[in-house]
Amino acid sequence: MNTAQIKELPAAKSLFLADGVKKDSLKKPFIAIVNSQCDIVPGHIHLGKLGEEAKKGVIAAGGVPFEFHTIAICDGIAMGHEGMKYSLPSREIIADSIEAMIKGHGVFDGAIFICSCDKIVPGHLMAALRCNLPSVFVTGGPMMPGSRNGKGMDVKDSFAAKGALEGKKITPEEYEDIICNSCPGAGSCAGLFTANSMACIVEALGFSEGMCATTHAITKEKGIQAFNAGAKVLSLIKSNTRAKDIATKDAFMNALRVDMAIGASTNTILHLPDIAKEAGIIITLDNMDEVSKSTPNLVKISPSSSFRMIDLHNAGGIPAVLAELSKKNLILNTKTIDGKMLERIKAAKITNTEVIHTIATPYSQTGGISILYGNLAEKGAVIKSAGVGITEKVFDGNAVCFDDEDSCSKYIESGKVKKGDVIVIRYVGKAGAPGMPEMLYPTSAISGLGLDKDVALITDGRFSGATKGISIGHVDPEAALGGNIALAENGDKIKIDLEKKRIDLIISDKELAARRTKLRNKMKELPEGMLKRYRKNILEQNKGSN
Repeated sequence: MNTAQIKELPAAKSLFLADGVKKDSLKKPFIAIVNSQCDIVPGHIHLGKLGEEAKKGVIAAGGVPFEFHTIAICDGIAMGHEGMKYSLPSREIIADSIEAMIKGHGVFDGAIFICSCDKIVPGHLMAALRCNLPSVFVTGGPMMPGSRNGKGMDVKDSFAAKGALEGKKITPEEYEDIICNSCPGAGSCAGLFTANSMACIVEALGFSEGMCATTHAITKEKGIQAFNAGAKVLSLIKSNTRAKDIATKDAFMNALRVDMAIGASTNTILHLPDIAKEAGIIITLDNMDEVSKSTPNLVKISPSSSFRMIDLHNAGGIPAVLAELSKKNLILNTKTIDGKMLERIKAAKITNTEVIHTIATPYSQTGGISILYGNLAEKGAVIKSAGVGITEKVFDGNAVCFDDEDSCSKYIESGKVKKGDVIVIRYVGKAGAPGMPEMLYPTSAISGLGLDKDVALITDGRFSGATKGISIGHVDPEAALGGNIALAENGDKIKIDLEKKRIDLIISDKELAARRTKLRNKMKELPEGMLKRYRKNILEQNKGSN
């Protein structure tokens, strides 16, 4: 049964009339306005206004808009306590709820997705591909940087301030001043953290209009983009261009190129394969590593430099990055919501080569994210190489092991951390924690103590996009699934070789095997609820794979 037939079902027709839809409008295209607006998350507090603009745009283009909302967890607010375990699982709830609303009602001809931030944008993308309607994205836009003593700031400065205060590097008054000035208002945090990284991915896939990812939250241009989405989705309906027509294998390759070129958050490595899977496309860590090897790193934005999203926007945004990559034929001519990618970027250019390097003068010839392998991560681990501030490519140190984030944070706060430590945080992966919480407090505390070049952190959890330094996450297999990270002991030598892309526990295979015979899983029991169901699902997915 098609959407026109559903609209004419007697009860459905009666209920749409009760909604206020005029009888002659039942024949018009129905457009879902999927909005993640809420009053909790700064990246979402302004999305209600964008939803209103999108509705106006739909009506002006001849459609009928229907808005509904999804949940949104702010990783910054969830960080450092049990709430962080809910963040990644919420992605599945978001995707499922959108699928339920769109497919459950069955009347939508197209959809506009208005969203922002870490798990929310991936959840919307996954749902868009499941539903496979003509789809347009309007990402909410970055927050303006904060300012203190004439210097730009963002949320990572707040995180780092805690470690600096505990290390007596700043006063309590300076701490409060930093906290009060880091985040000035609406928008996703001002650096190239996961939220803005995912917005850049959306634009590179072709789901949002050019410059959407870097157009800031509180600007008239962002409202215009929301209004324009109405005409764009109606145009896609007319040409029957659906989400999977845009999200092709080539489009994902473009997204990966941009990901590597801008040195985005390591969390994109977590999300992109799962998003692609919804389109029937397989992306592996090996695929990502191959793209990284052949993609120059052109951009370093906070936390990898003092530049922020406003600087990237003013320098030409993602179109300029795509145009620069296209000079070496690294960008494929995919479909976008308003045409073809190479046509879109034809006139794009860099206006500040300090912010966006040219293809001839990149920061490095390889991408800003690297995949490491070794006996500590047999299936791979991820590091934001663009954020590593060391000239040496090899780091040797001694393991200091923790089975949860809290005990690690207490160790750092106590002042015991020292140069040469390789801090290992395990049993915090998808199954172990569960929910793979981000480890921004430990990394920020290390940074706040000025040790981010001298101390490495390794985890089967993940790091925030605001993390910098020698921070290696996504270790696979995770400890809860029997990965060798569970076998590391205090004092073990660990070698990280960024050039060879290796991460190894320097002990013999015989010793590893002996330790494995004594290994006992340290996963904590969980009460009934979504986290228990999430863990069960992860364990089922990994049955027999380790």
